[in-house]
Amino acid sequence: MAQEKNNTASEAAAHAKKTVTIRIPRTSKEEDDVFVSVNQRTWLIKRGVEVDVPICVADVLKHQENMLSEAYEFEVGAQSRG
Repeated sequence: MAQEKNNTASEAAAHAKKTVTIRIPRTSKEEDDVFVSVNQRTWLIKRGVEVDVPICVADVLKHQENMLSEAYEFEVGAQSRG
């Protein structure tokens, strides 16, 4: 059982060290840097520049994009109903 926990912890640590390259676009409405915090670690990501970030940061940004899309669809649906 202890061996299994150690393997899981080491896998999580290895996953946290893996990085991906992302670029957050600049738009006429959005030019500010993007702040991301995961497990008491923080990043300030400059828009319009390719940067390497841990996979967990890319996951947070993807989740944010999905939630904004769902919120937009909800607002459009609410306006059309009422």
